[in-house]
Amino acid sequence: MPEPRRRRPAVLLGRLPLPERNALLDALRAETVGGLLLLAAAAAALIWANTAQRGYGTVVHHHVGPAALGLHLSVAHWASDGLLAVFFFVAGIELKRELVTGELRTPSAAALPVVAALCGMAVPAGVYAVTAAAGGGSLRGWAVPTATDIAFALGVLAVIGTALPAALRAFLLTLAVVDDLCAILVIAIFFTSTVNVAALVGAAACLVLFWLLLHARVRGWYVYVPLALVTWALTVNSGIHATVAGVALGLMLRCTPRPRPEGTGTTAEVAGPSQAEHVEHLLRPLSAGLAVPLFALFNAGVAVSGTALSGVFTRPETLGVVLGLVAGKTAGIFGGTWAAARFTRASLNPDLAWPDVFAMAALGGIGFTVALLIGELAFASDPALTAETKAAVLVGSVVSALLASVLLKLRDTTYRRLSEDEERDEDGDGVPDVYEEDDPAYHLRMAEILEAKAAEHRRLAQLARRDSGPDTI
Repeated sequence: MPEPRRRRPAVLLGRLPLPERNALLDALRAETVGGLLLLAAAAAALIWANTAQRGYGTVVHHHVGPAALGLHLSVAHWASDGLLAVFFFVAGIELKRELVTGELRTPSAAALPVVAALCGMAVPAGVYAVTAAAGGGSLRGWAVPTATDIAFALGVLAVIGTALPAALRAFLLTLAVVDDLCAILVIAIFFTSTVNVAALVGAAACLVLFWLLLHARVRGWYVYVPLALVTWALTVNSGIHATVAGVALGLMLRCTPRPRPEGTGTTAEVAGPSQAEHVEHLLRPLSAGLAVPLFALFNAGVAVSGTALSGVFTRPETLGVVLGLVAGKTAGIFGGTWAAARFTRASLNPDLAWPDVFAMAALGGIGFTVALLIGELAFASDPALTAETKAAVLVGSVVSALLASVLLKLRDTTYRRLSEDEERDEDGDGVPDVYEEDDPAYHLRMAEILEAKAAEHRRLAQLARRDSGPDTI
């Protein structure tokens, strides 16, 4: 008789059982959970910065890392240059997938979200420039309100819009990916002061080697992970923001399904997940559950007071950021979509209505993660203005999230009502009535049902009148 298996003793912070681990990883891959973690980290940063400002500043500005490699960075820089590179690596994979198999693979389908993304960056920049110039403020922050936060925006959409068309999420995802790509180009072009040519050439050589190894189908994480780290380190030392390396590496992965060896399925060849899908599946929990929340924790801590909040609406730079996110993003995304549909061959997805697009445009004003990053780069020489810009980003993102939530909830209620009407089955035959409206037998059955209900109402009314009459002996 075999001996009973002994249960492994529980270990504090040990390895989770397989079902719990899979459930946790699947939860972290959902936009809802990622958005909630990001929101919780931002709230924790605000509480920490406002209850122990000196302690928060000490941690954020503490430098660690090897100085000989040019990586003696503050904790905040490790979060924005290191952890956020993981987020943009995943964003680069999403962009590659959209270009190869998604909405961006054909010009006609990509026109609307691409034009919407470009207008959604140009109009907020213009709003900021006009506001700052009118108040005599600095124009260096023109790019701060141009960014849309993918994690937050998709998280809000997932929580609020449970009955909204799937096409709306695809539109928002494509728009946000293009927006992130343009934000990276803005960072690389406008916020790179000095360039170390040797380090930049070395990073480019590593990218080429990465691409060659991929196309030679060389396998093994022990090859690609060290090479990616070297590419990132060289990019940091080149003067270009490290998130550019993350996007570039993500764009190099293959998005076409890879065939499995013959004999592994019921057919000769069974298409397996693509290389990009596999890597994204592995890294998304790390990005959503660790990288982005830690970035928010070490970068969203702003000392908020009545004076600081009032300053957001009185200083031209911060007012420009708030107006750019709330009004500029909404007007730019909606106006760009309408103009492209009106004056080009592009057309809006038939599953969407213009109120849906307007609600999504308001959602684009959530610029939290990337807007904070650009704000740091734009006002790096002015710590006080940097802190005020962070406060403005938080205010603008919160207002946009609340406005979008109200609009999306209204649209969600409308679609939920339509869904209930489509599933209505008055005659109880198992077929929704919407599919039988042109059937004469259906109308006959409905007339019989209505007549039976009317007869029942008349009978109940007669009983009520008889019971309410005078008592008799």
